[in-house]
Amino acid sequence: MEYKDYYKILGVDKTASQADIKKAYRALAKKYHPDKTKGDPAAEEKFKDISEAYEVLGDKEKRQQYDQLGSNWRQFQQGGGAGGQYYGRPGGGFQGGYSQSDINDMFGGGGGGFSDFFEQFFGGGAGFGQAQGSRGRTRPQKGHDYQAEIEITLQEAFAGTSRLLNVNNQQLRIKIKPGVTSGQTLRIKGKGAEAAGGAGDLYIQVTVKPDANFERKGDDLYTSLPLDMYTAILGGDALVKTMSGELKLKIPAGTQSGKTLRLRGKGMPLYDKPDLHGDLYVKIDIKLPTNLTSEERSLFERLRELRHEKAA
Repeated sequence: MEYKDYYKILGVDKTASQADIKKAYRALAKKYHPDKTKGDPAAEEKFKDISEAYEVLGDKEKRQQYDQLGSNWRQFQQGGGAGGQYYGRPGGGFQGGYSQSDINDMFGGGGGGFSDFFEQFFGGGAGFGQAQGSRGRTRPQKGHDYQAEIEITLQEAFAGTSRLLNVNNQQLRIKIKPGVTSGQTLRIKGKGAEAAGGAGDLYIQVTVKPDANFERKGDDLYTSLPLDMYTAILGGDALVKTMSGELKLKIPAGTQSGKTLRLRGKGMPLYDKPDLHGDLYVKIDIKLPTNLTSEERSLFERLRELRHEKAA
């Protein structure tokens, strides 16, 4: 029976953090998911290995016991597996001092479609606990998690939206709350693979597409406002676009190009707190007049003269 190197399967070091292990699993599960590989047997086998590896390494207690088992693997294999000799405390169990029933409880023994390696050592099958005549206590395995992706617009992220997904031949309408951010992962409980121990979960990664008018930074929005020179000099009103429609903005006299005006509460809603909003920052972009008539040019020249006279 082949020893399963779960760290190698996930492509992580033995010192990897739980967060790194989770990240590696999600990336590989996304790559080899049956929905993407379309019945490729090699990819399906790879997906099973990835899921099995995460079943162990993704849980701190299971990972600890797996690491301890690794140092005893050769002894156990040479002893003939379940029917061979045991090492450690009197009465059986490997060097870590754990019986098969202990392993079954920690690793959720029995079922789940895992490899012979997993089933023998962690699943309560023909493992070394039964060599002592004791029957391992088993618990059905939970089903695998599913991964999916959704792409939405910034306007949809502002107002909230929904998407219809086909998951395992089942149509699900996924509701997306206002304020969702790009890269955010939504968890839908019980919509993963079915198994005797219950269904896994569905994880959906949301991507918010860039917007032509607004840049998002956290819960704040940034935009620019083209403004004519006359309004900038004399002051007045200008219409500015917001995510909820146009708004009349009062421009102070003498506003310089590049000045930023802040509109409180006109940014993105906070996720799970839709009554609270970030701010909208409006950068003034003054547009100079072009194609001047001779009369307009004369007026500008006269204005320049007046400014020079005032400066003198």
